[in-house]
Order: sequence, then C-alpha cells, then structure tokens
Amino acid sequence: MGDRSAREPYRQARPARPAPIRPQRGRWSDAQAFAALDLGTNNCRLLIARPQGDGFAVIDAFSRIVRLGEGLAATGRLSDAAIERTIAALRVCSDKLKRRNVTLARSVATEACRRAANGPEFIARAYRETGIHLDIISAEEEARLAVLGCHALIEPGDDPALVFDIGGGSTELVLIDTPRGAMPRVLDWHSAPWGVVSLTESAGGTATAEADRLAAYARMRATVAESFAAFASRLPKTVRRPRLLGTSGTVTTLGSVHLGLSHYDRAQVDGLIVPAEAMRRISADLSRMAINERAQLACIGSERADLVVAGCAILETILDLWPAERLGIADRGIREGILRRLMGSPRP
Repeated sequence: MGDRSAREPYRQARPARPAPIRPQRGRWSDAQAFAALDLGTNNCRLLIARPQGDGFAVIDAFSRIVRLGEGLAATGRLSDAAIERTIAALRVCSDKLKRRNVTLARSVATEACRRAANGPEFIARAYRETGIHLDIISAEEEARLAVLGCHALIEPGDDPALVFDIGGGSTELVLIDTPRGAMPRVLDWHSAPWGVVSLTESAGGTATAEADRLAAYARMRATVAESFAAFASRLPKTVRRPRLLGTSGTVTTLGSVHLGLSHYDRAQVDGLIVPAEAMRRISADLSRMAINERAQLACIGSERADLVVAGCAILETILDLWPAERLGIADRGIREGILRRLMGSPRP
C-alpha cells in the first residue's frame, strides 16, 4: 500500500454525515484551500476554493462527462469502460488537489455508486489509484447539499419553494421554507430513480420517425410522473406564487438554448430567471428532433444530444407538479454545498 501521506497530502472529510463546522474567529486562513468533488452518474466535477468574506472564491475547477452509470440499469454493475473513464478523470482531480495544497477535501459519489453491485469495489480501486476517498452519500444528503449550494438564487417570497436537481441516475426534489435572513428549512424531499442516463436507457434506443420520438417522450413523462406521485400527493394544494429553482446540466443547457448562446457562459446562465412556458417550448422542440439535429445546436452538441430529451421530460413533469410561472436556473449545487459545510455553514 505504501505511505498514505505520499498518496493523500490533503485531509479528507470522510464521515457520511459530518458534524457541522461552526465558524470560529481565525479558524480558517484566507490562504487555505478547500475542495469538493461530486461524482455523479454522468459527470465528475471538482471545485477548489478559498474562504472569502461570508462565502468563497473559486481558484480551480474541473468537469468531465464520464458516464459512470452507462449500462447500469441493464446489468446492475458499473462497466469496465465506465470505470476506466472515471478513474482517468479522478487522476486529474487528484493532481489538482496536490498542486493547490488543499487543506480539507470531501469527495462524494451519488446514484450510480449507490445502485451498483460493484460500487464498493470501484470506491476501493479509486482510492488505491488516486488517493481520493469517495463517500457514497444518501439521496437525502445529496438533496440537502444541493439546497445548501444554490438556495441563494431562490426568488424572494413567502410561500414554499421547490428546488430540484436532475442528475444522471436520479432526480431530487426538495420543498423548502425560506425564512427571511435565515437558512432555508427543508419541509419535505423526494428522490426518484430517474435521471438523464437511466431514463434515456429505459426508453430503449433512438427512434428514427418523429411520431415514434414523440411517443417515447410521452412514455418518459408518464414514467417520471409515476415516480413523483407519492411526493405530489404531499405537496401543499394552494400556493399563491410557486417558486422554482433547478440545478443541473439539463436546466443550464436549456437556459443556454433560451438565450441563444453560441457557447456556454456560466456568468449569463447562473441566476437566470426564465419563463416556464419558454422552457416547455424548448423541451417540446427538442423532443421532436432527431439526435443529429440536436447535436448541431450550440450548447448541446454530441455529448448531450442523446441525454437532453430525458432531461426535458423530467423538467416538464416537474413543471406539471409545481406550476411556477418562472424557473430559476443555478449553475451551482452539491459542490458548493460541500464547500459551505467544510467552511462552517449550518445545515438546511
């Protein structure tokens, strides 16, 4: 195994539910770096930041589509090819952690590793080969971290707000109360086993005729609606002004399409407020297109062309569930939530 310190020069926060770190005067130096790594079913994403005022300043980042959960629905296991892609991305992350002299890091894995029979085996290999310890977190903690990372973008209001995170293998829905000047309070939450990868694979391939594509889209929406039913029955029946905030590749991609961007620009997308009907129109248009047509659209491209329609189906079903007139878009979530926890923010 060798000397652990040689492989792991930074300290990692390992407990599945770490105790909150309360802010203390002089505890963290502005020069100290913290890191958060989120390994999802589709993406591997890293954020490295330093404390700054009441928040933090990002000093390095990394994101790569690894499709760790590709084929998982059919086999119940992470494939060899998916593991190799992911290990390669984790090596890049490990190098960044060392170069940036990270003081404290937390790395989490979500739905793919929760579901895979060989998830623990993969976690052990990732640690051996990269020095990164991946903590497989529960769906509830995933939802709470996402809220902690993005709640600042929720529109002001007195009614409950719904925050959602469309992932690769699952979708988290969180109903929250937002007391003025206080940390949001989680009222209810739900995790559905459908994300852009799992729902795309369940749809059974790419249809060539438009009528078949539309039929597949309708089946996707029905499948997602069924998985949301229990949560839908618990939602308040009368909300004067529903507020809605989404954090995921789906909503940031559709936000880019709405703006007509030639390339993705986080500065224009993070915090964007879009009419819900505009998002429905974009979703409907994409559901009619063939995969090669979607691939030609800026900010979708070949990497997202096969998955974006499943994201649209999930988004439209959420809009049915919580009929807000406007949708807030956040290009922030789990990683930012982890960083805030590490630096001392209380739990939502």
